Amino acid sequence: MKVIVEWTYKSKGTEMIFRSDEVLAEQAMRIAEDLERTGRTKQVQFIDRFDSSWTVKEMKSYLKGIETEPHHIVIYFDGGFDLTTKASGLGCVIYYEQSGKAYRLRKNAFIEGLASNNEAEYAALHLCLQELELLNVHHVPVRIIGDSRVVINHLTEEWPVMEQGLTGWADRIETKMKDLGIQPEYELVSRKANGEADRLAAQALNGIEITATIQIEKESK
Repeated sequence: MKVIVEWTYKSKGTEMIFRSDEVLAEQAMRIAEDLERTGRTKQVQFIDRFDSSWTVKEMKSYLKGIETEPHHIVIYFDGGFDLTTKASGLGCVIYYEQSGKAYRLRKNAFIEGLASNNEAEYAALHLCLQELELLNVHHVPVRIIGDSRVVINHLTEEWPVMEQGLTGWADRIETKMKDLGIQPEYELVSRKANGEADRLAAQALNGIEITATIQIEKESK
C-alpha cells in the first residue's frame, strides 16, 4: 500500500502542516518515526489513495498484520484467442511478498467456448483473481497490469461496456474483487511489457500447461 505522510511541525509557537509524496507504507512509517524523534512534530498521519486517514498506531498494526499474509501484490494477465479453433489461452503472473520473502507465481490455462480475444483477456484476469483467492489474499491493494485496452478501460470506467458477453465478465470480476476486499490499481502497458503473461497464454494454446511458484530476490525498498 502507498500512502502520503502528513505531519504538523511546531517550533516557537509556530505550526505548519507538511505533506510528503506518495510512498510505500513501510517507508512512510520510517519517515514518521524519524519525524517524531525530532521532538518538533505535533501530529503525524497517513493518507491512502482512498483518502482514508491512518494514525501511527493504526499503521503499525496494519503492517504487523500483513507480515505473514501475501502483500505488495502485482499481477500481469493476458489472453490469447485462436479464431480458427475458437480456443483460448490464458496467462497469469503474480508477484507478491509474504513473511519477509518475495515470490512469483506463474499459471496458464487452455479453455474453449469463448467468442473473442477480449473475452479471453477477461478470462485471464479472472484466472488471476482465482489464484489470489487460493493464496488467501484479502483486503489489500493489488496492481493489475495488462495490455488489453478494452479490459483496463472498461474496469476503470473510461469506456462503457457495450458487448453483452463482456458485461458478464466485468460483473464477475468486480464481484470477485469485492468479495476478496481487493483495492485494484490498474495499469495499461504495451504488449512487450506484458511479455511474461503473453508467453504463458501462447504456451497454453500450444498445449503446454504451467503452474509454478518460486522464491525470487526481494527488491530493496
